[in-house]
Amino acid sequence: MANNEESRGLKSLFDWFANRRKSGSTSLERQEREIADGLWHKCSKCSVLTYTKDLKANQMVCAECGHHNRVDSDERIRQLIDNNTWKPLDEHLRPSDPLEFRDRKLYSDRLREMQETIGLIDAVKTGLGQINGLPIALGVMDFRFMGGSMGSVVGEKLTRMIEQATQRRYPVVIVCTSGGARMQEGMLSLMQMAKISAALQRHKDARLLYIPVLTNPTTGGVTASFAMLGDIILAEPKATIGFAGRRVIEQTLREKLPENFQTAEDLLQHGFVDDIIPRTQLKNTLAQLIALHQPVLTTPHMVLWETMSLTSTAAE
Repeated sequence: MANNEESRGLKSLFDWFANRRKSGSTSLERQEREIADGLWHKCSKCSVLTYTKDLKANQMVCAECGHHNRVDSDERIRQLIDNNTWKPLDEHLRPSDPLEFRDRKLYSDRLREMQETIGLIDAVKTGLGQINGLPIALGVMDFRFMGGSMGSVVGEKLTRMIEQATQRRYPVVIVCTSGGARMQEGMLSLMQMAKISAALQRHKDARLLYIPVLTNPTTGGVTASFAMLGDIILAEPKATIGFAGRRVIEQTLREKLPENFQTAEDLLQHGFVDDIIPRTQLKNTLAQLIALHQPVLTTPHMVLWETMSLTSTAAE
């Protein structure tokens, strides 16, 4: 009889521990669900949990380690452009499938799925706006749309934006993030490199400012063209910037590359990038650079008065 009671007591003790484990796993699942619901964000670098509202207030930069989380094009425009000054350009342009390309699925189907899922027509948004009251033409690439790949629409929208800026005498800023040219459009995609570069040359001939901002990642044909043609090239901290992939280069050279290879810091050290600007300082930095490069307007009367003043002073 006593043995039965002891066995029941031991069994109930095991049940109690089992229930504790179950309740613990349940609370863990509940905690994971809360994190997934967007209340909290776990940093992929330092694993610190941050309240999502605080993270957004800090422009998606981890306050603990400074890691720059990827942001979409809409958020980037909100961060850079003054309120109620954004005027989008060429929103009607839509990609097509001239080669009727097919890999695991039809390119046309892939485009339709991206457009329905993300809500973008293609991988770039362009427009006119103001940064701290200064007019600007801004292009923002979006990595969510097929890895920010550069197809015909991306090239056409950026070219038209640059031409508008040249006509209006606006500075141009392009926020770059891309995996390179879009292979599904073949040669048509590669032609965009030359087309955008030609528009930037005309912009430069007009003595106007162009600043590319390289974010994580900026690779392939974008790096080989307009991302590296700026008068002043800025980058975000720790951004991956390069042309070919690390593995391809290692296989070609048959040697191990340094850990910081193709980072913004490495490119700054070797002169490919002019400065690394944290995202929280980017808007003010761009405004300062644009203000410094604004043309100085002087009237003929002002020049004449200054000349006469200098002459009279010299005579005295």
